Amino acid sequence: MNTNLAISVTNLVKKFHNFEAVKSISFSVEKGEIFAFLGPNGAGKSTTIKMLTTILSPTSGDIFIEDFNAQTQKDTVRKAFGIVFQDPSLDDELTAYENMKFHAVLYGVIKEGQEEKIKQLMEFVELWDRKDHLVKTFSGGMKRRLEIARGLLHHPKILFLDEPTIGLDPQTRNHMWEYILDLNKKEGLTIFFTTHYMEEAEKIANRIAIIDHGQIIAQGTAKQLREETKTKSLEEAFLALTGHQIRDEDASGTDRLREHRKMWRGR
Repeated sequence: MNTNLAISVTNLVKKFHNFEAVKSISFSVEKGEIFAFLGPNGAGKSTTIKMLTTILSPTSGDIFIEDFNAQTQKDTVRKAFGIVFQDPSLDDELTAYENMKFHAVLYGVIKEGQEEKIKQLMEFVELWDRKDHLVKTFSGGMKRRLEIARGLLHHPKILFLDEPTIGLDPQTRNHMWEYILDLNKKEGLTIFFTTHYMEEAEKIANRIAIIDHGQIIAQGTAKQLREETKTKSLEEAFLALTGHQIRDEDASGTDRLREHRKMWRGR
């Protein structure tokens, strides 16, 4: 076992009845690395992140998070990471502080120093002055920042972000990434995020895995992907590797994702 790996995935497969959402993918992420899954909607990004975070069980394959088996050591694995979902998962009827407090109880955060940690994180995302406000009054950007603070409350070693900036305006998106990059730099936090934004993947990630139709087509730094395809931009590299641009696949990808969710609900 490579002790320098935060995430190790081998031959990972996920099937929903006859639909194969993830097709035998393998990759690894080093501790302290920022790693991006880049692909269109419906490519298998969210399905993969749900398996990595134990929400879904793989059909086959192996996942190790911080050297723990994600299938047989789920409780230990869950303590090793924080997650910010694509769709908000906060309780709108609670205040920002109450959401943080509930998470602390849920994850067994020790009471000694708990209040100080909540205050520190809420100040970090610039929401301490809104701690007593109901979350339903928050903007999308404020909710995302609160989710980041909540996801960091139990001192995780890895932060998973599933399309974290979708629906956010460019200024809020840039602001959010400033927080994340600062955490990565100061605390060595490993970041795994999914995105369909080319610029986001190229600007933020140390390495990128291009995923399409449930398969990893290529992985490496943005520079390596450009050199491999003899192209001048990541967008051109993506086109060369997949045969299409991300925006061309948005509609059909959404349809595939909707169908896959429909099948999942029917299980």
